[in-house]
Amino acid sequence: MAPIPGSGLAKGLAVTLRTMTRRTVTEQYPDVQPDLPPRTRGVIGLFEENCTVCMLCARECPDWCIYIDSHKETVPAATPGGRERSRNVLDRFAIDFSLCMYCGICIEVCPFDALFWSPEFEYAETDILELTHERDRLREWMWTVPAPPALDPGAEEPKELAAARKTADKLAAQQDTDRQEGRE
Repeated sequence: MAPIPGSGLAKGLAVTLRTMTRRTVTEQYPDVQPDLPPRTRGVIGLFEENCTVCMLCARECPDWCIYIDSHKETVPAATPGGRERSRNVLDRFAIDFSLCMYCGICIEVCPFDALFWSPEFEYAETDILELTHERDRLREWMWTVPAPPALDPGAEEPKELAAARKTADKLAAQQDTDRQEGRE
C-alpha cells in the first residue's frame, strides 16, 4: 500500500501542535536553582588537613592539571634522645579546571581522603586563566560536600570507627574514674 502524500507532514504538524499546548518544563536557571541529585559531581574540594603531599593525585592525573608545591620541615623529637623527623608541608595545591576532565581519578587514588566531589557547579570565570583555583578556593568547596550515604542496617561498623569509638570510650572511662577518685 502506498503512503498518502503529505502524511509525514501531517504527523509532524500534529506533534508540533501537541507540544505547543503542553506546559514547558524549562527551568529559568539563574532565577530558579536546579534540583540536583545528592551525590552530584561538580568540582573537587580539598580537605587540607588530610593532605600529606604524597603527590599521587598529581602523578595519576591524565591531564596533569594538579599543581602541588611543598617543602620539608623538621619536627623535633617527641622524647629526649629520640630522633628528629621530617615531614612535607603543603605550600600550594591548585587545580586547573580549564584542563580537568572531571574523571575523578585523583579522588580515587588519594590514600588519605583529602579530595572530594563537591556539588558546586557555579564557578564560571570570564577569563580562562582564572579557572586555576588555589587551595583556599578548593577548601571553600570542601564544606559543601554532602555526608556519605548511611551504611546498610546490617553492615559491620568500619574498623576505623570501631577503633576510634573504643579509644574514646577508654578515655571517657578514665576521666570518670579520675573524677570519682578526686571527689572521694
